[in-house]
Amino acid sequence: MKTTDYAARVALDWGDKTHAFACQTAGSNKKQTGQIEASAEALHGWLETMQQTYGGRPVALAIEAGRNALFHALLEHPWLEIYPVHPATSARFRTAFTPSGAKDDGPDAEMLLSLLTLHRDQLTRLQMDGPVTRELAALVSARRSAVDHRTQNTHQLRSVLKSYFPQALDLAGEDLGSALALDFLARWPELALAQKARPAVLRAFYAEHNVRSAERIEERIRRVASARALTSDRAWIEPALLQVTMLVALLRVQQEHVEQFEQRIAAVFAAHPRAGFFRELPGAGAALAPRLLVAFGDWLERYPAAAAFQKYAGIAPVREKSGRHVWTHWRWNAPKFLRQSLVEWAGQTVVYCDWANAYYRRQKRAGKEHHAILRSLAFKWIRILWRCWHDGIPYCEQHYLNALKRRGSPLASDLAAA
Repeated sequence: MKTTDYAARVALDWGDKTHAFACQTAGSNKKQTGQIEASAEALHGWLETMQQTYGGRPVALAIEAGRNALFHALLEHPWLEIYPVHPATSARFRTAFTPSGAKDDGPDAEMLLSLLTLHRDQLTRLQMDGPVTRELAALVSARRSAVDHRTQNTHQLRSVLKSYFPQALDLAGEDLGSALALDFLARWPELALAQKARPAVLRAFYAEHNVRSAERIEERIRRVASARALTSDRAWIEPALLQVTMLVALLRVQQEHVEQFEQRIAAVFAAHPRAGFFRELPGAGAALAPRLLVAFGDWLERYPAAAAFQKYAGIAPVREKSGRHVWTHWRWNAPKFLRQSLVEWAGQTVVYCDWANAYYRRQKRAGKEHHAILRSLAFKWIRILWRCWHDGIPYCEQHYLNALKRRGSPLASDLAAA
């Protein structure tokens, strides 16, 4: 619920070197504008002066969303009530009054102040999750970033090997980020070195790396013996060897840190009071259950209806109408990682949940594409989980199946036939 007796309204427009601000005291028509240095000392000093000026009474502050570091700094001052403004909102508001496209930090701060003053009822006050949820959110995001970087390096390693040692893609296994592949390439980064190794050495290597199929081991040994180098040009091979050495070292370090992220995520998730609710969801698992918890967060009031969550997450499509023309399209301005988490989990439920599998097969028969089906399935799951989340009851598969039967859902018929 929005506070109405603010001592002042403030807008802060961040910058790399300076932050611009605009301030208006309650009951006054005068605006104070200025700049502060973009440093922690200057920012906190400015806020502490403001706290003294207004006697610690609540102050509303508008800031463009997306600058997480600045948000966390502002949270150090609990008398502030923060109103994040979506970048698209501020950009369109700015364009409305500056059609020339001119942009300046000072006027931007005044524009944010105007938004806060005139349209505060359209803005949502920032409500931060508890410290455990916030740490979990930062951890799962950092882990995903680390995994993405690891994937990029794996793709680069694959590309380099194709240029001079393509046989390694078979000899080191499909997963170039695995211990087997990295140890193989560290020991035999080119075909000539692998062919110098005795068969007994290769057998022992694969056995140490848990390759249980004797037939596969012998096939790889024959592959080494019969292989022919793609090129013998040392001017090309030597730089490639350096790249492989670098990428193998990077992947080892990245894998080690991804494992550390996963260990910390598991510990923080286990300590969360609502971990059990998300842990038991079909297909959630160690990676997706924490991401789902972060998606819903701690504040039930944040999403007053399932539709609000569907729209915020970018799962609900956008419907536009102009005259007699109506069209539906992808929701562009949505948190990508949140949407990705929900869609990835929906894909896992197809494997672990009977009605989700039936829904997927029904949509596939109707000619829908894979990703469109998963987004549609995520839309349904949000509705279900939102109700469970708000009512404080765990998801029960049988309860939902009974509801499908009562409503005469086609899915119930499909499941009965199966």
